[in-house]
Formats: sequence, structure tokens, C-alpha cells
Amino acid sequence: MRRAGGVVAATLQALRSLVAPGVSTRELDRAAEALIRKMGGTPSFKGYHGYPATICTSVNEQIVHGIPGERRLAEGDVVSLDCGAIWEGYQADGAITVPVGAVRPEVQRLLDLTEAALRAGIAEARAGRRLGDISHAIERVARAGGLEVVREYGGHGIGREMHEPPRIPNWGPAGRGFGLKAGMTMALEPMLTLGGYETRLLADGWTVVTADGSVAAHFEHTIVVTEEGAEILTVIQGPEASGPGS
Repeated sequence: MRRAGGVVAATLQALRSLVAPGVSTRELDRAAEALIRKMGGTPSFKGYHGYPATICTSVNEQIVHGIPGERRLAEGDVVSLDCGAIWEGYQADGAITVPVGAVRPEVQRLLDLTEAALRAGIAEARAGRRLGDISHAIERVARAGGLEVVREYGGHGIGREMHEPPRIPNWGPAGRGFGLKAGMTMALEPMLTLGGYETRLLADGWTVVTADGSVAAHFEHTIVVTEEGAEILTVIQGPEASGPGS
């Protein structure tokens, strides 16, 4: 899974540098597939339950599962880039939300706090804590910042399959749920909005948007629980991100 995580991390890092006004989401998708395959990985999302692309590109009010296409990014947009990769049967999943040029201060604050919420959740992912401690930590950051937490979607277990138990809400009370044990692998992914938490599914059957049209942000890491804390797998780890022959 470290290898798969390294591929995801390297792909997202490269995509971040490609985000600019005028770039189409399809161009980002093509670049992602080429990068994943060059590193010896296989795209997780392409064909998964019929999904037609390598990454999800969710722009502005789109929360998750936006399908890449001819849309061109514009100054002031934000785009969530959600990427999964498989290495020798093991999966990893990660996401970042990237500003396109200069964005409004409140939008940049949304991005900063969503990433901070992810860090807070990861800090609770250690043996002996409970699943609800992760959820509550994420929600606490959102509430302190005056932001709303999307409730219908959240994190998940991950390993041989992209989505495995448990479902990991991004909200709820601390001290609830099963106890965390060393070796558990999961994908944590807070999704916060500038407006309400209600969502709507578009006619394409995939793209989830905020019901009120407010801007959303999404960050994600794949982690493994240890006795000392969480190890983040979706970071660049040298040889683990380099593919065969490294």
C-alpha cells in the first residue's frame, strides 16, 4: 500500500502544478492516467462501478465524483482532484483541492481549514482511540471555523478493495464506535462547505454538488493506524513512488 500511496501522492503533486486558468479537466485526467501507468500503477477509479475516468475533478460547488470533460478551469475556481491507484493488488486513495489562480479570501480559508480538519482527524488515528474520535476531530475544526460538514459522504476502510468497512463519518461525538487497532488502513476525507451540508446528485449519476450552490473543498489521505499514531501512505516516499527498477 505504500507503493500505491506513493503513486497517488506523486500524481497529485504533478497535477497541482498543471492546474491553471484555461486547462481542461479532461487534460488533467489524461495526465493523471499517463503518470500512474508510467510509475507502474493502475488507476483505481477507471471502470470502478462504471466510472469513466482516472480521476475525479470536482469544481467549485461540486463536492466529489465530478467527471473530467471539456470544462476549462477559470481564474478564481477551485478544483478537487481525487485520485486512486493500485499496486500489485493494493489500493490507495488521496485528494487535494487546488485554487485556480487567485481565489476569494473566504474560499482560501475553506481550503486551509479543510486540510486542517484532515490533519486533526489523522492525529486521532492511533491504536486505543475510537472511530468517533476521528469524526469528532474533523467536525470540531469545521465548527470552530464556521463551516459546514458534508454528512452523506465520508471516509472508508481501504486495502485490497477501494471501499472497505468501516464507513468513517466526518462528524459525530467522540468516544463512540469501535476501537482502533494497529494495522488498520483507512482513507480519511473531510468535505467542508461555505454553506449548508445538503447535497444533490447531478443527472450524470456521479457528480455530487452542494444543494445551495456553495463552494466545497475536499482533502484525503490513506493512512495506517499504529501504536504511536497514523502513518500517512499517500505521501512521496522515494522508491515507493518511483515504480519498477527503482
